[in-house]
Amino acid sequence: MKLYLLDSTTLSFVVEERPAVRSRLESLDQEDRAITCTIVRGEVLFGVQRLPAGKRREALALKVARVLSSFRCEPVPERAADSYARIKTDTQLRGRRLDENDLWIAASALALEAVLVTADSDFDRVGNGLRVEDWSRMT
Repeated sequence: MKLYLLDSTTLSFVVEERPAVRSRLESLDQEDRAITCTIVRGEVLFGVQRLPAGKRREALALKVARVLSSFRCEPVPERAADSYARIKTDTQLRGRRLDENDLWIAASALALEAVLVTADSDFDRVGNGLRVEDWSRMT
């Protein structure tokens, strides 16, 4: 079984119904699972909340709620703290700082032994055994 942790960008692509991402989700082996985590969920919901009140935000909020309900949302595992400290130290020493949320998302993927699915090239700087795939570019 392979576990895939979808980041905020990828979940946004699911909401937008991007064909490459939808196709990749549909092609997962039966025992594979795509999940998200609490950090990603918060980022996506924040993105909706910061839109001006109105019909567009309401429609997007409904669509986001539907998409989020279709993925298991993992809490940040306790052991992610070890990965977080290691990643933050390594990236700072190399002069390549990451956003705090990105650090926690990467650390969660490592702790869950999941492949991080993202179109965000910032995660390429993490190393530390983080496996990354970009489904938005796959056919």
